[in-house]
Amino acid sequence: MIEAIRDAMDVMMARDGDVVVFGEDVGFFGGVFRATQGLQAKYGKTRCFDAPISELGIVGAAVGMAAYGLKPCIEIQFADYMYPAYDQIVSEAARLRYRSNGQFTCPMVIRMPAGGGIFGGQTHSQSPEALFTHVCGLKTVVPSNPVDAKGLLIAAIEDPDPVIFLEPKRIYNGPFDGHHDRPVVPWSKHELGEVPDGHYAVPLGKAAVRRTGADVTVLAYGTMVHVALAAAEETGVDAEVIDLRTLVPLDLDAITASVGKTGRCVIVHEATQTSGFGAELSALVQETCFYHLEAPVARVTGWDTPYPHAQEWDYFPGPARVGRALLETMEQ
Repeated sequence: MIEAIRDAMDVMMARDGDVVVFGEDVGFFGGVFRATQGLQAKYGKTRCFDAPISELGIVGAAVGMAAYGLKPCIEIQFADYMYPAYDQIVSEAARLRYRSNGQFTCPMVIRMPAGGGIFGGQTHSQSPEALFTHVCGLKTVVPSNPVDAKGLLIAAIEDPDPVIFLEPKRIYNGPFDGHHDRPVVPWSKHELGEVPDGHYAVPLGKAAVRRTGADVTVLAYGTMVHVALAAAEETGVDAEVIDLRTLVPLDLDAITASVGKTGRCVIVHEATQTSGFGAELSALVQETCFYHLEAPVARVTGWDTPYPHAQEWDYFPGPARVGRALLETMEQ
């Protein structure tokens, strides 16, 4: 996925001279995860450069650049570090089109490695997607595989409004097959093949059916897509797994079509449960599919605790926890 993300930025920087990439250690070093490696050498220090250790400053500068015609694609080194910049994201980037009555827009992308899986503890493992989906004016993207990561990032850079691009670092470098608590070889058979060369875009707001089924719908995104696929196979439940890909805009049509067919729904995400994005999904399913439901909507999530470093792999919803939810839902 890292190589796919780097390729997306490379493609867009070559196509559009207004695209600039910057952040902490993004230039010379190539980023803490090496997602920008080689871009400064190829495009120069005015197109890919290092920023001071100030997330507020990084986002604030990007808002100004975007307002005056550039297309910044910035990196917040970890999603956990975005809180000092939250005011700039919410009060400036998300509002600029509306407060200026369309005179200014904010075509910028904020890339953030998110989620756990690297024993990073409380300050390197958070999944804050719900903090962005609540904000009008922001789009929120969470890819689950390299093919989508490249296409979605290209679409995000080309979008005229601010996009939050959360990159699940547990599947950054692979390999991960979903059946185990820890990454193992090889990648899941559900991996979507070779990443195409050159320019292509995956439209924002379109979910993907990763597994067809007739008995229960599983809604997931990011790393949890692979876990949901593994749980369906291990339990033998005929589950339909929907990879949301973008949380805002949300492909509600795909959700309602699937739940209308299966009559059951299990929602899986790594973030804490209370006020997580799964609550919004549950409400939407109840509102739009009430007369189709044969059982209550179930959620399988991270714990409602600060991120537990020592118990990281128990905190994650794994195939066992998701599998139990599938079986319990089928029994109702």
